[in-house]
Amino acid sequence: MMQPASQGIAAAPPAAGRPAVCLPQGVALEPLLAELRRLSWGAADILRAYGRGVQPPYGFPLALSVDDGGEGPVSAADLAVNQWLLDGVAAAFPSAAWTLLSEETAKEQIRAGVPLDAEWLWILDPLDGTKDFLQGTGEYAVHLALLQRGEPVLGVVLLPELEELWFGLVGAGAEAPGLAWRENRAGERFAPALSPRRALGELVLVASRNHRDQRLEQLLQALALGDTRAVGSVGGKVATILRGDADLYISLSGKSAPKDWDMAAPEAVLRAAGGAFSHADGRPLSYNDGDVRQAGCLIASHGPSHRLLCEAAAVALATIDPGFVV
Repeated sequence: MMQPASQGIAAAPPAAGRPAVCLPQGVALEPLLAELRRLSWGAADILRAYGRGVQPPYGFPLALSVDDGGEGPVSAADLAVNQWLLDGVAAAFPSAAWTLLSEETAKEQIRAGVPLDAEWLWILDPLDGTKDFLQGTGEYAVHLALLQRGEPVLGVVLLPELEELWFGLVGAGAEAPGLAWRENRAGERFAPALSPRRALGELVLVASRNHRDQRLEQLLQALALGDTRAVGSVGGKVATILRGDADLYISLSGKSAPKDWDMAAPEAVLRAAGGAFSHADGRPLSYNDGDVRQAGCLIASHGPSHRLLCEAAAVALATIDPGFVV
C-alpha cells in the first residue's frame, strides 16, 4: 500500500519514479490532479443523490427534460454530471489547448469518418453503466481520459458507491513505465494489486450482466478460463483487475459496440498499472479516428498472460464466427 496522505504525504503520486507526463502548455500536473479530484468527488455526490432520489448538490434540479430521453433520475444524472465536469475543466483551465468531448455532446461534435481536429482531447463519460445505475447495483462509474494525438496520457475512473478514485499516468514504454493508484475521500492512496495468476485455466474473468451473447459464451468455453465474476460498467470491471480480484475482461461487439468514452479512461489506468488492453490480434485501441465505436474482440488483462489470451481468442473466433474482424 502506498503511504496514505493522512501520514503527512499530499494526495498525489510520489515524486520518485513518477513518469514524465506530457501535458498542454501552461498545464501543470499537480494542479490538474487536484482539480480532477475535486470534480470527481463532486460527480460522486451528484450521482449518489440522483440514485437515492434526494436533492442533488451544486444547484442541480431533481429532474431534467431530455428531448430524446424523457424525464427521470438517469437523464438528470447524466446531464448534471456532464455539465459539472465540462464546466469545471473549462473554468479551471480556461486557456488550455484541449478539446472536450463527452458521450452527451458527441452528437453535436462528431461527424462520421471525420476525427476531431485536436492534438489534446478529453473524452468523458459522465455515467458508465446506466443499467446498473437504474438497477441499483451500485456498479456504475465516471470516466475521464486525456489523449494526445489519439493516445491516452492520463485516465481517471471514479466508482462512486465504493468511494474509489483511480488515476493512471501512462508511460512511454519500458524505459518510462506508467503509474497508477487509487484514492479514497480521505486522500489515502493505494497501489494496484494485480494478481499472480498466469495459466489460462486459473484466470478469473470479469463479465457483464447485461451484454452477453452466444458467441461470447462459446469463446469463454473455448478459452477454458477459471472463475467468472459479474460486474457492471467497464470502469468497474477494470477496477476488479486492478485490485487483483479478476484477471481479464473481454468485449465482443455484436449489433452494437462500446464507444471511445467507455474504453479510454479504463485503458489508461490499466496500462499505467502494468496491465494490457488491445484487440485480440494485438492491435492497440484507436481513438478519435472518425469512428467512436470500439468494435471487435477487445481484451483487457493484468498483463503477463495477455499475448496467450489474445492468440487463443483469435483462433477460437476464427471457428466461432469466421470473417469476424477481431
